[in-house]
Amino acid sequence: MDVNIKDIARISGVGISTVSRVINNKGLVSKATRDKVLRVVKEYNYIPNSNARNLKTTQSKNIALMVKGITNPFFSNMIKEIERQVNLRGYPFLIQQVEDGTDEINAAIQLVKEKNLCGIIFMGGTYNHSEEKFKQLTVPFVLTTITSTQEVDPAIFSSVIINELKEAYKATNYLISLGHTNIGFLAKSPLLDETTGNRRFLGYKKALEEQGLPYDAGLVEDCEYSPSSGFNAARRLLNKNKGLTAIFAASDTIAIGAAKAVLTAGLSIPDDISILGFDGIEMAEYYHPSLDTISQPGTEMALSSVGVLFDLISERSGNQHLVYDAVLLKRGSCKMIKAR
Repeated sequence: MDVNIKDIARISGVGISTVSRVINNKGLVSKATRDKVLRVVKEYNYIPNSNARNLKTTQSKNIALMVKGITNPFFSNMIKEIERQVNLRGYPFLIQQVEDGTDEINAAIQLVKEKNLCGIIFMGGTYNHSEEKFKQLTVPFVLTTITSTQEVDPAIFSSVIINELKEAYKATNYLISLGHTNIGFLAKSPLLDETTGNRRFLGYKKALEEQGLPYDAGLVEDCEYSPSSGFNAARRLLNKNKGLTAIFAASDTIAIGAAKAVLTAGLSIPDDISILGFDGIEMAEYYHPSLDTISQPGTEMALSSVGVLFDLISERSGNQHLVYDAVLLKRGSCKMIKAR
């Protein structure tokens, strides 16, 4: 029976780091624990992989953050917190921007070679990589705020996310609870794939269906995640004369542009149109009026991303998948209307 260090730790009833200290004769381990581990090592004829051990001792301490959509304001505080946490652990840190259309895994593989990385955090975007593609990565990695279009074995990667569909469902239900029935939705297409925008769209659509409201494709507009694109999309929506009373934007940056379009049209927020965003970025709070939003716990997600990565590097645990809840922040841009 072939066994590895994780098997020895499990059978011995101790941590992987304890087994490592016993095998390498380094660090403090009680005599009873040492004897127990050595008995298991002998019983299963475990032979440490000296090549792997030597590689680990000579491996660089560089950590990389690979970001798609680095200009997204929501990522700003997360990036700062990740950098702080990595530096507190004494590891050099580098940030790599990933352009749209770039193969993130190929870029990461190249960076591992160039910088001798020992860990990677990927942030942002929608990944369309196969399981075989992920397996090409030779260092521990964590996918943060990332959606995947393919079914990949969760045992081969770690992730820190929110449930996009669930949170968009919560947002739409909130607007419906205020009496809104004609609710516009703004997000980046395509809405047919497992993208972030699509998952938020599915939450919007699910809430309408469960409340007995008909889905109207005319209330959905495509836009980029920017204020200017949100502005133009909201103007198109308003020009359709659909009896619109509320807009749910798939990001705060879109919501800020949409709010500007509403005000430019001579309408009032929230008296004429309610606006609800998504993400919880700082500038949405200081917009006038302050915008209601589904606020993601960015700082907590950043802390967990670093924690999970270093657990993998130190072999304290295997891959983990953390799903955080977002919070509905009510700031005054949504208003109750007369019951339908």
